[in-house]
Amino acid sequence: MNAPVIVWFRDDLRLADHAALHAALETVHPILPLFVLDDSKPWSYGGAARWWLHHSLASLGRSLTDLGVPLVLRRGAAETVVPALAAEAGAAQVFTGGLADPAARAADRAIAAALAARGVRFHRMRTTTLFGPDRIKTKTGGSYGVYTPFARACLAETPPRPPLPAPDRLPPLPSVPSDRLEDWHLLPSRPDWAGGLRATWTPGERGAAARLDRFLSGPIKHYATARDRPDSETTSMLSPHLRFGEISAAQVFHAAREWGGGGGGGKFVGELLWREFSHDLLWHHPSLPDTPLRETFAAMPWRDDPAGLDAWQRGRTGVPIVDAGMRQLWQTGWMHNRVRMIVASFLVKHLLIDWRLGSAWFWDTLVDADLANNAASWQWVAGCGADAAPFFRIFNPVLQGQKFDPEGTYVRRFVPELRDMPTRHIHAPWEAGGPPPIVGLAEGRARALAAFAHIRGVTPLHADMGGAT
Repeated sequence: MNAPVIVWFRDDLRLADHAALHAALETVHPILPLFVLDDSKPWSYGGAARWWLHHSLASLGRSLTDLGVPLVLRRGAAETVVPALAAEAGAAQVFTGGLADPAARAADRAIAAALAARGVRFHRMRTTTLFGPDRIKTKTGGSYGVYTPFARACLAETPPRPPLPAPDRLPPLPSVPSDRLEDWHLLPSRPDWAGGLRATWTPGERGAAARLDRFLSGPIKHYATARDRPDSETTSMLSPHLRFGEISAAQVFHAAREWGGGGGGGKFVGELLWREFSHDLLWHHPSLPDTPLRETFAAMPWRDDPAGLDAWQRGRTGVPIVDAGMRQLWQTGWMHNRVRMIVASFLVKHLLIDWRLGSAWFWDTLVDADLANNAASWQWVAGCGADAAPFFRIFNPVLQGQKFDPEGTYVRRFVPELRDMPTRHIHAPWEAGGPPPIVGLAEGRARALAAFAHIRGVTPLHADMGGAT
C-alpha cells in the first residue's frame, strides 16, 4: 500500500478551497488528516476560542468521516507530534497551511528539519490569507506600514485564484490512534458560561457557508452605509469562521466581488484587506502582540488601575455604549466592530490602561480571537501601531452612541437596566440623575492628552496622573 501523506489542519478547518488538502490529493497517496492541539506556545487558545475549536473540530471530523477517513487528534508540541506521527504512520510527505504567528513559524522550521532528516518532505501552502506573506511589496521591495497603499497594491495584483472544490471522497487509510475530542476538555464545565455562544453561533464549514449566504442575501446591500450601526444586522459576522478557516478568505473575496451591487461588495472587500494587512504586519513584525511598533510609546505612563480594568471587562463603567459592547462580548463572544473601537479607545485613553491588557481580555473572550487582527487593531486604537489612529483622536463615547445607536436599541438590548431610560438620555444617563461614569469624560480625555504630551517631550508629566507604571 502507498505510504500515506499527512494533511495537518491548523487555522483552516474546512474541506473546500483547501490548498494543502488539494495538493495532497494530487499525490494519489492515502490522506491522514491531523489536528494538533499545542498549548505549549504563547497565545494559546483563549476560553471562547476553545469552545469554538471544539465544535469546529467536531464538524470537520464528521465531514472527514463521511468521506471515509477520520480526523486524527494529537495533543502536544507540534514540533514533536508531527515528526513522531510521520514516523509512526510511515508518511511520505506532510502538507499544511502556513501561518504568520511567529511561534508557529519557529515550529515549522523545527518540523521541516526533523522531517528532512528522515527523508520526508514538508510543504507549507497558503490556506488562511488571500496573498502570500512576501507577495505584497512596496516599489522598493519593502513591506507596507500604511493600510491604504497596501490595499491598493492588493487590488492591483492578480486576484486570488477561484476557490477549489471540496473532495467528494478520500482514499481509505488503516486506523491510526487518535485522542478523543472530549478528553481535551475544551468546553466550559462549571459554570457553563457558553449559553450565549450556543444561541448565537453554528461553528463549522456549513455554518460558515450559511452565514455568508445570509450576509449576501441582505446586509451586504447596505454594508457601505450601515456597517457602523450595531443596533441592527449590518455586518457579515464571518470573523470567527474566517479565524478558524471554516471558510477561506478567497471564498469570501470572490463571493463579495461577484455580488457587486454598488458599494457594499467593494467596501466589504476592503475589510478583508484590513485582515490581510494585519497578517502582513505580524509576518514582518513578530513582536506585534507585545511591543508597540512606535518606540515612543514604550514610555507611555499607563495607569495601574485594577478596579477600572475590572469595571471595563464586566461592562460596569457607567458609559452605556461601552458597557453594552463589553456585555455583548461576554454573552456572545463577539462584538460589533465600531463598538470594539469605542470600548478600546475608552480603556486606553479615558482610563489610560495599557492596550495589552485590553488585548489579553479580547483574546480570552472573543470567538474570533486572531493574533494578527487582535494585535494590529489594538495598536491602531492605541496610536502605537502601523497606520495608527493618532493617540489624540479620542472617541467621545456619548457622541459615538448617539451617532451609531441613535434610538438606544443596542444599549437597551445589552444594558437592560437602562431599558426605560428616555432616548434623549440613553447614552448619558447621568444627565437624567443617574450615577456618573467611573471617569469623567472630559477628565479622562485631558489625562490622556497629558500622557501623550509627556512621551513626546512636550510638557512635564502632571503629578495627578497617578499609578503610572
